[in-house]
Amino acid sequence: MQFDFESIPEEARYKLMLATVLPRPIAWVTSQDGNGLVNAAPFSFFNVFGSDPATVGLGVGRSSTVRPKDTRLNIRATEEFVVNLVPFSAAEKMRNTSMPFPPGISEVDVVGLSTLPSLRVKPPRIAESPVSFECRFMQEIRLGNFSLMLGRIVLMHIADEAVSDPDRLHIDTTRLDLIGRMEGTLYTRTLDKFEPQNLEQARALLAQHNT
Repeated sequence: MQFDFESIPEEARYKLMLATVLPRPIAWVTSQDGNGLVNAAPFSFFNVFGSDPATVGLGVGRSSTVRPKDTRLNIRATEEFVVNLVPFSAAEKMRNTSMPFPPGISEVDVVGLSTLPSLRVKPPRIAESPVSFECRFMQEIRLGNFSLMLGRIVLMHIADEAVSDPDRLHIDTTRLDLIGRMEGTLYTRTLDKFEPQNLEQARALLAQHNT
């Protein structure tokens, strides 16, 4: 079955993408407004897009037809934010921060999150997160009702217990126990992994085309 994205409404395109681009990593973003009020919100239109500069991208929509989400307003105002990754143990708190709280309310306080000070930016990081990226704003690209917010990672935090070999930069991802977004209200854990087995076949194909 085909779906013509040039003829179906935006709501239908959005629903189809959410149901097929799976799993999606979750950026649990902390930001601050001009008065220092801390906002926390999750976004699954998110990924990293390069290492020089180290770049994250967030697809941030609107709270209503006339008002951008607080995260977008805060990043515009302060040009700083923190991307925290979400472990299974914090799934409920993450979901609770996705509720449409009114402006002027800190999800950190309402949900009962713990925070830790950042070192290079003002917004704090979420203590429940095993990985946090301190970011500075680079560029906003308008995409209809969304904006792609690009940020440069200036500092990365990883929980000590997940760093198995600091010299070789080996991370024990099972200790991160991160989750991803699935369709509807569903999420998934990242502990179920596999490696394609027929490596010799892949090497033979490569050798054949390199001769």
